[in-house]
Amino acid sequence: MKKAILTNLFALLTSVGFSQINFYKLAGGGGLGPTVSYADVRENGQSFGGYITGDYNFTPYLTAGLEIQAGQIKGGDILTNQHNRQFKNSYKAFSINAKIAIGEFIDYNRNGFLNAIKGMYTGVGLGAISNNMTYIVRYKPNTQTPDQPLGYLFPGRDKSTNLLIPVNLGMNFYFKDREEQLRYVLNFNYQCNLTFGEGLDGYDDSMAAFKNNASDIYTLFSVGIKYNFGSIRVYKRIFKVN
Repeated sequence: MKKAILTNLFALLTSVGFSQINFYKLAGGGGLGPTVSYADVRENGQSFGGYITGDYNFTPYLTAGLEIQAGQIKGGDILTNQHNRQFKNSYKAFSINAKIAIGEFIDYNRNGFLNAIKGMYTGVGLGAISNNMTYIVRYKPNTQTPDQPLGYLFPGRDKSTNLLIPVNLGMNFYFKDREEQLRYVLNFNYQCNLTFGEGLDGYDDSMAAFKNNASDIYTLFSVGIKYNFGSIRVYKRIFKVN
């Protein structure tokens, strides 16, 4: 009986493997890239934005932190838009984000392909965006009347704040320092930002006259770097050996 128990225990121990990674608990970084608007105007304009982040690393592949973003979002065209609408939004955004990478779930130590994609991640957050129209066609051209000497006034606000839900998809590439710790991260991130309200493009026209039945969205594709620091922790993993 004891022999059978020992045999089964030995088989169990030899069928699993153990590994550990040392990692820093904190990280800070930043990045920049192009923004694209998907708002009530037909033309999806492209501009630029940037961000800075501060993260807490629960593991090397599970993080949560704060992001501050700023830049410009633009769209429409006074000449080609059906209603002559055009805007430029110098925005600022703040959000709390959580991200998890595939390295949290896979054994990549003995597989080159899995090791290469261990930094692929997804995530979601919650925050707010402050909209500031630095340029907007507020009066429709060639619509002046005695009652409206400036023309038709597009409803909306030049400054507003809206709820924001960022959804992230990206890839981290990890680099070690002289002490063989995971110190540096090169990051490629695609962020889709869903806003609630009509502040992103500054227009809030009636749905009866204008297409205005979907949430305004903008995206940011960025390239960034992160620097890991703080106290070092040990991340232990158990995995099955084939």
